[in-house]
Amino acid sequence: MVEQRRRPTSADVAVRAGVSRTTVSFVLNGRAGAQIPPATWRRVEEAARELDYHPHGPARQLAAGSTLTLGYVLRQSAEQVTADALLSETLWGLASAARAAGYRVLVEPLEPAGGTYADLLRSQQVDGLVVSGPRADDVELASLEADRFPIVLQGSLPGSSAPSVDVDNRAGARGAVQHLTGLGHRVIACITNASLAYTAAGERLDGYRDALSEAGIAYDEGLVVEGSFDAASGHRAMAALLDRARPTALFVASDVVAFGAMRALREHGRRIPDDVSIVGFDDIPLAEHFDPPLTTVHLPAHALGATAGRALLDRVAGRPVAARTLLPTQLMVRESTGPPRDPGGR
Repeated sequence: MVEQRRRPTSADVAVRAGVSRTTVSFVLNGRAGAQIPPATWRRVEEAARELDYHPHGPARQLAAGSTLTLGYVLRQSAEQVTADALLSETLWGLASAARAAGYRVLVEPLEPAGGTYADLLRSQQVDGLVVSGPRADDVELASLEADRFPIVLQGSLPGSSAPSVDVDNRAGARGAVQHLTGLGHRVIACITNASLAYTAAGERLDGYRDALSEAGIAYDEGLVVEGSFDAASGHRAMAALLDRARPTALFVASDVVAFGAMRALREHGRRIPDDVSIVGFDDIPLAEHFDPPLTTVHLPAHALGATAGRALLDRVAGRPVAARTLLPTQLMVRESTGPPRDPGGR
């Protein structure tokens, strides 16, 4: 019979570090309020690493008085989650912030019009929630806010009392369309990234309208079609646009949706950018490798997740959090845009 190796205990860590077991408990359970000198704190951490000691999960949670878990709620269908090419980066940023504070992340994808998540907080399965893609029709969110649970929105929602972390969608979209008007385009269509029930979709549409107004171009509802997160919706939207209009340029408020629109343009014999210039939004990893490489608005996905995670940790700890944090975007100009063939834009 093989003799099993004895697992190290907190007492072993205390002996190696030359401190009490209470001090070990405070350090390894992240009790930042404890008056422990930095040198002692480092000595305990080094002793734990050398002994390969890991605190027992439930005991650690009991010591901390919490679940040491943050919830991440995605208001998207399974298909939409699968198509979200930036989700891994955003989740990486959130998980990095959580791990740095000794927390883990529980991911809960839910259909936009169904599913519940309030029980995650009410039954104390998590200490707080980051809600991604908040919708104006989310009654559950309003109920949790009213009961003052720790919530941070990844995105924004007018009228919500929860702190939000987002990119400046309106400014990013405005810059994308300004790039097209600067090239001389006058007939510029728009495909949204999602239903306008999502705040980000409305903000990106507002940025499109801002840029048209600044260029003296009248807004035409006939040049705007809603997308729905995936490439198939972009293909349908572009086909519908081409049935009724001849835009020389197109702003698509999502790279994934833009890929579907680009396929529809090719099927209709339109060359990119010779016949139609196109700008996306998000700058997913595939964008610069597409044919042609897509001009798009870079969204700092990792920073977005990390910032939301740190904000939620502050809320859980009772520390003040800014009501709204906006991260900047950047236009990445590539080969999918150029001046219109007809200087008049038609």
